[in-house]
Amino acid sequence: MSATTSPCPSYAAVLRVPYARRTFAAALVARLSYGTVTLSVLLSVTRATGSYAVSGVVMSLFGAATVFLLPLRASLIDRYGPRRALLPMSALYGTLLTALAALTWRPGAPAALVATAAALAGACAPPLGPTMRALWSELAADRRLLQRAYSLDGVAEELLFVSGPALVGALVTCAPPAAGILLSALLNVTGTCAFVTSPAMTGPRPTPRARRSGALRGLLPSVAVAAGTGLALSGVDLLVTAFASERTHGTALVPWILGALSAGSAVGGLVNGAIDWRRPARVRLAGFATALGLVIAAAGLAPGLWSLTAAMVCAGAFIAPALTTAYLLADETAPEGSRTRAGAWVNMAVNAGSSAGALATGLLIGALPLPWCFALAGAAALLSAAAVTAGGRATAVVGAETEVEAEAEAELPAADPPVRA
Repeated sequence: MSATTSPCPSYAAVLRVPYARRTFAAALVARLSYGTVTLSVLLSVTRATGSYAVSGVVMSLFGAATVFLLPLRASLIDRYGPRRALLPMSALYGTLLTALAALTWRPGAPAALVATAAALAGACAPPLGPTMRALWSELAADRRLLQRAYSLDGVAEELLFVSGPALVGALVTCAPPAAGILLSALLNVTGTCAFVTSPAMTGPRPTPRARRSGALRGLLPSVAVAAGTGLALSGVDLLVTAFASERTHGTALVPWILGALSAGSAVGGLVNGAIDWRRPARVRLAGFATALGLVIAAAGLAPGLWSLTAAMVCAGAFIAPALTTAYLLADETAPEGSRTRAGAWVNMAVNAGSSAGALATGLLIGALPLPWCFALAGAAALLSAAAVTAGGRATAVVGAETEVEAEAEAELPAADPPVRA
């Protein structure tokens, strides 16, 4: 992929955009709640009900409501604007999380009420990530600056999901796990209030329904790679654990290996954002997905944990670039006024792919040798890259045919004007 490096605009230039620092900081505070809430709910429900089965059901309901209703909630942002839509969502989300914390504060919580509160809370979770990315496209008019903004946003989000569980781990040493749910509610409501009161916020920009209905067609490459990346990565988490256990190292080193994956992703995201790419986003997207799939497939051949860790660093280097480019391409193809929903579809694809990948990998481990499992995990990313490439060729063919037809029509003699009686 051909590229040139340019010292300007830099990441510092992103934060010098008017109101960017205040708005981005507020969004990160609110989004930190998504890094703390999952572990908090898991620990709280397990302690309150004494059942891992109930915990699994509650987490599934919470996750499904959060993920699969995300595009619907994002469409409300596009329709009514962040100020009118985000605040009610955050208020409901915070209230329901508080109710869930109250239910799980002590053992003996009724499972049905806990599951209902968790599902309703997930259904109201504000789409803060897609909203911030849509806002970046307004704050950073220059495409190079927007690429850096998206890369910075992606790396920051990665750090939030790494630091969130650590924050919960520190909190539960001196308080019940339900305190983590209250912390998540507080972070979300406080951060959202600061976010929507930023001067950078604008009102809704409605678009004709015909343009909105065709928006999803252009999102297919981004959604395909996002889903493939989610499938591959969730499989890697389980496969690394199985790899370490198979070699009698136990699971103590697994967090460090997965930490290397996150570190590689952070570095890759920053490097990707600092490069002025000459190739179109669709071409880069297919390239990043291909590289990710090949490295994951090769990781299954690692002779030991050190070489596996090195492979995870290399794989991580393509995660953030792939997802950042998916969001950028979605932003490019989305009609004006539908950017939040476009980003939400990509976000949903990542999370849905992660859920499906964890399930599939769990079934495959033990049934197939680990190298084959790694190869199949990498194949998920490779197939998404192939889909993007095939879609690009089909689009090019259609575009060429349309251009030929237009030229042929231009060469036809003009028709006689109608006779008016």
